[in-house]
Amino acid sequence: MIDLYSAATPDGHMVSIALEELQLPYALHALDKQNSEQTVSYGRIPAINDRDEDNFVVFESGAILIYLSEKTGKLMPSDMKGRSKVLQWLMFQMGGIDAIKDEASRMHLFRVMDERLQGNEYLAGDYSIADIANWVRIRTHMRSGISVDDFPNLKRWAQAIKARSGVQRGLLMLPSSRDIEADLDESMEKFA
Repeated sequence: MIDLYSAATPDGHMVSIALEELQLPYALHALDKQNSEQTVSYGRIPAINDRDEDNFVVFESGAILIYLSEKTGKLMPSDMKGRSKVLQWLMFQMGGIDAIKDEASRMHLFRVMDERLQGNEYLAGDYSIADIANWVRIRTHMRSGISVDDFPNLKRWAQAIKARSGVQRGLLMLPSSRDIEADLDESMEKFA
């Protein structure tokens, strides 16, 4: 059993989506980001505690995604090249999509993803943690009113990820996300 300590943040959604996609049993401990008295490992959320592995704690969303993939043997290829592709696109999210602040940089990274997705269903071959991590960030940009209409491959990919039942379940696991899903669906109609 895994304990997930998180809040309704993009990083929190990455982990809840991965847990749902992997169909791992977990207990959600929803935290209020504003409550500084609620603490977890190094004060970071999300964090997990894997009770089946002597209460092994993992924090940072990317590290958690890798850990869960390695634990299950799913959402990441076992061969070196396939694994490297997934990790490259995961790092792309952490160092690129996640960190961009200006419009020109954002459009450049959207273009990179759009070109990668031309002729490819997913970023690194099969559906993987790289798709989960990048989709959550694209979703965040969409929520703030940024359109992907000029990027047809990115738009197609985003629609496909959004339609996955594990993604939908993962989004609804964190309490405040239930309250904003209706508003989000309206924003996400831009993907349609």
